Order: sequence, then C-alpha cells, then structure tokens
Amino acid sequence: MHPTRLQQNVARYADDIEAEMRRIGFWQSEPLRPEQLEFTQAFAMDTMTYAQWLQFIFLPRVREAVASNQFPSSSSVGTQAVREFDGAPDAGRLVTLLSEFDGLFE
Repeated sequence: MHPTRLQQNVARYADDIEAEMRRIGFWQSEPLRPEQLEFTQAFAMDTMTYAQWLQFIFLPRVREAVASNQFPSSSSVGTQAVREFDGAPDAGRLVTLLSEFDGLFE
C-alpha cells in the first residue's frame, strides 16, 4: 500500500523537525531518566523540558502515527512552541515547522 498524502507530509515534518532540533543544539544525546517518563502534565512539563518532550515523546509518537496511519484530529505543538521558545534566538525555524505541523490537522 502506498502512503497517503497526510502520511507523507507528517513524516516529512517529523524529519525536518528532528533535523532542525539537531542543527540548533536542542537534540539530547543521553536518554531520559526513567522517572522523567512518569509525567502527568501536558507536554510533560512536570518532568522534562519542551525540547526533551519533542524529542522523546512527540517525535516517536508522530512516527508511530505515520506507521499506523492513525492521526489525531488536531495538534497544538506549534502554539506551545511559541510559548516555550519565546526569546530563544535560534528557535525561529523550529517554531515555524511546528506551527506548520499543526496546520496539517486543521
């Protein structure tokens, strides 16, 4: 079976988001500590940074969604990125990519 247009677009954005995170130094080489995965708040704000959440929770879930062709009805990662990366001089393109990602589900 051929991937749908949405699967292709979502996969491309996941790759672009990862590449941009690596480029600007937001990618973490060490794994999370086990207790960091025991979050209870949205975007895991109680146990990790937003960049960590993007890397360790969001991107793996996006790739699972692409593989299963099961997508959410909406996304707000770009909205959160605007809040989280306000004042981060290198994060402009990442915020744009995440906002465009949200637009795939409007």
